[in-house]
Amino acid sequence: MRLDIEDVTVEAAGTRLVEDVRIAVDSGAFVGLVGPNGSGKSTLLRCVYRALRPAGGAVRLDGDDLHAMAPRAAARELAALPQESSAEFDFTVAEVVAMGRLPHRNRTSAEDRAVCARAMARTGVAHLAGRGFLALSGGEKQRVLIARALAQRPRVLVLDEPTNHLDIAHQLDVLALVRGSGLTVLAALHDLNLAAAHCDLLYVIDGGRIVASGPPHDVLRPALLAEVFGVRAHPVRHPETGTVQLLFDLLPPAT
Repeated sequence: MRLDIEDVTVEAAGTRLVEDVRIAVDSGAFVGLVGPNGSGKSTLLRCVYRALRPAGGAVRLDGDDLHAMAPRAAARELAALPQESSAEFDFTVAEVVAMGRLPHRNRTSAEDRAVCARAMARTGVAHLAGRGFLALSGGEKQRVLIARALAQRPRVLVLDEPTNHLDIAHQLDVLALVRGSGLTVLAALHDLNLAAAHCDLLYVIDGGRIVASGPPHDVLRPALLAEVFGVRAHPVRHPETGTVQLLFDLLPPAT
């Protein structure tokens, strides 16, 4: 399923937070959204998963306006993992993952259990099924929430900093899982090296506008990174995969 963000603008209290953003995610592609803190990444993604309604523009799934769809129908097509998730009640891990099945009307208990079991196995949380969600570590919670999104059986997955709280092994594992899922994925990523290693395309957002887009090796140029992130970047090639990786230091003080 193709995801298109068409000229989306977001306003709050008279201020434009996102302006005329266009992003195209082909079916089955993994597209990364990168930018400094406060650049508009999370605000834009909230429009994509319907937590916000844009002041202008549209979000489309295979040409259909996402915001015109019934909530249950939209949830059968698109699942999201927001940057911050909270729970008021201490559900078990199994119960949290099972919430991903709520958009599906015609389902059986056996089917639900099988789908949830596969999602928990894929994210490495099956052994936590009986544990209370609130007692988990940050990394464990993150993997449970990814399992819930997978249990939803969407065709589009929107992730806002999905590697938050994860150690390096689980960061690599989760992104490899997402990459190999076959889903259409749009993810905001903080770590530029993880973005370079896993994404087909990158969009760079700064000040609420897209300032660059393309394959990671074309986008992650030292001049752009200095301008947008305020750092000096030294691109190197990964010895095994050949993907661009970056070494960073501060820009020298202006003279």
